[in-house]
Amino acid sequence: QVQLVESGGGLVQAGGSLRLSCTASISIRFNVMEWHRQAPGKQRELVATIGSGGNTNYNDSVKGRFTISRDNLKNTVYLQMNSLKLEDTAVYYCKIQPLGVVRREVWGKGTLVTVSS
Repeated sequence: QVQLVESGGGLVQAGGSLRLSCTASISIRFNVMEWHRQAPGKQRELVATIGSGGNTNYNDSVKGRFTISRDNLKNTVYLQMNSLKLEDTAVYYCKIQPLGVVRREVWGKGTLVTVSS
């Protein structure tokens, strides 16, 4: 069974930076990987995606501030978050899209990012 483990969350002041990591228990080489977030009282939303070839897409609210990347040798996807805002406070989740041995989408348990003023 595929497992995803996020790390790197924490408390940061507005304007600061954090880098989240998501490490998979299997090779992610051919899979689309995603970061989502869920703020208190809000629905979960897609933050960024990265394809197997490295192509990326971002939620408009994070464009120019967040960067998604992947290291297939480490089975890890990253989310570099710069110029953090109060509204970025959320639990951030990693997700792997099904392909190959991954038969269904799988979510990590999440990592909490809190941005303070």
